[in-house]
Amino acid sequence: MNIGFIGLGNMGAPMALNLLKAGHQLQVFDLVASAVAELVQAGATAAASPQEVAAARPEVLITMLPASAHVRKVYLGDDGVLAAVDPGVLLIDSSTIDPQTSRDVAAAAQKQGNAMLDAPVSGGTGGAKAGTLTFMVGGEQASFDKARPILEQMGKNIVYCGGAGNGQVAKVANNMLLGISMIGAAEAMSLGVSLGMDPKVLAGIINTSSGRCWSTEVYNPWPQVVETAPASKGYAGGFGTDLMLKDLGLATEAARAAKVPVVMGATAQQLYQTFSVQGNGHLDFSAIIQSMGKVEK
Repeated sequence: MNIGFIGLGNMGAPMALNLLKAGHQLQVFDLVASAVAELVQAGATAAASPQEVAAARPEVLITMLPASAHVRKVYLGDDGVLAAVDPGVLLIDSSTIDPQTSRDVAAAAQKQGNAMLDAPVSGGTGGAKAGTLTFMVGGEQASFDKARPILEQMGKNIVYCGGAGNGQVAKVANNMLLGISMIGAAEAMSLGVSLGMDPKVLAGIINTSSGRCWSTEVYNPWPQVVETAPASKGYAGGFGTDLMLKDLGLATEAARAAKVPVVMGATAQQLYQTFSVQGNGHLDFSAIIQSMGKVEK
């Protein structure tokens, strides 16, 4: 299948590589020349712009972009995708953005005969490389059914969430909860260790009791409790603080538009904002425990 792919960052590049490995022909674009060169070396064809990717007559076009503004520009700009893509081409946006932008762009695509899915992912760079991502997909059921075989070549769990924008709704709601739960896990671990508990013993008790959650069991923020967690690797890699801050911002903006209170989500956003401003934006988001003064920086 001929596939266009725009956005070859830390997530997009390995996703595109997996499509190449599956035997697809890819035309790719990114503002970073070295990212394009890596894909070309693997067998892709380079394009000079998003419009050129769209004009190459792909059967499916996928984007993985940093933020809502980039998605609007790439799709709706005068030299963007919708200015050149043929009617009938399925569009899939895997960026993590606000639900309203997804719905606006999907509506514009629909007007000119292109079905569009929002398909944000969970699983991080490791999942992108391994092809084990979870895709949360919003859009028409028929389009989802068409896209599923392609998404399965980049991910393990492909979940249909309903109409346009609902993939983004699922993503922002999940990640808001993740940000909140990590702060709770960090506070609990800091409190217990301060009161004399061995961190591994404390984590073991929590993880066999009612406080158990992903943030304590798989991604515990205390160093050396979970050897594979970023906390045991100097908080390097993983899911960056600034990325968590971005997602919390999307959640609180969506909540404001829907007039739904998210008091814990807003508090988590403020805590991560402070932590980022202090120069920690590059650290994994579990490093928020350092702001509690019990783990050495």
